[in-house]
Amino acid sequence: MKKKKIQNIIILSIAIIIIGAIIAYNYSVDTTKQKGLQFGNELSQIENELSEIQNKFYSEKTKWAEGDISKEELLKFYEEHIDNFQKIISKYDKLTPPELFQSSVILLKMSAETQLESDLQFIDWIKTGNEASKIRSDTLIQEAYEYQNLGLVEFQTAKVGIKHYVGGEKFEEPQGVSPQQVLQVSEKMKKQCNEQFKNESGEFDSSEIEIEWFNCNNKAEEWKKEHMP
Repeated sequence: MKKKKIQNIIILSIAIIIIGAIIAYNYSVDTTKQKGLQFGNELSQIENELSEIQNKFYSEKTKWAEGDISKEELLKFYEEHIDNFQKIISKYDKLTPPELFQSSVILLKMSAETQLESDLQFIDWIKTGNEASKIRSDTLIQEAYEYQNLGLVEFQTAKVGIKHYVGGEKFEEPQGVSPQQVLQVSEKMKKQCNEQFKNESGEFDSSEIEIEWFNCNNKAEEWKKEHMP
C-alpha cells in the first residue's frame, strides 16, 4: 500500500512537472507570438506610412504639373516631405525584430533610404531642371524597388521559417538583384553587428560579446553566399 502511494506521488510529481513544462512552453510560445505580432504590426505601420507619403509626393507633383499649385508651393511641400520621410525611416531603428526577420528589416530600410535619395534627386530636378538629377532619381527608384522586393521575399521566407519549400524546391529569389546590391546589404548587416556588440572604442566588453559579434558576422556572410547571383 505504501509502495503504491509512493508510486502515485511520483506519478503526480511527474505530471506536475510535465504540466508545468507545457505551461512554461506555451507561455514562451505565446510570448514569442505576441512579440512577433507586435513587430509585424509596427513594420506594417511603417510600410503603410511610407506608401502614403510617397503617394502624396507624386500627387503634389501632378497638381503642380496641372497648374493647381505653384512651384514655390510644391517645393515648400517637398521640404516637409523630406523631414517626414526621415522621421519615418528612423522608426526602423526602433523595431525589435526576431532574429529571422532582421535581414528583411535591413533590406526594407535600405529600400526606404534609397527612395528618399531618389526623391532628393527628383526635387533637385524640379528646382534646377538638371536632367542628370532626373535620370539619377529614376535609377534610384528602380534600386529601391529591388531592395523592397528582396526584403519582402526575406520576410516571407522568415515567416515560413525555412529556405526551401516542403517539396525541396529552392525558394525563388527575386530576379535582377546585382552582386553589388547583395554586398551592400551584407556590409549593412556587418555594420549593424559592430554597432550592437562593439563599444565606443571599437572593442568588446567581454569575450562572450566578442563571440556573439563573430556569430553575427558569420550570419551576414552566410546571407551573402545564399543571395549572391
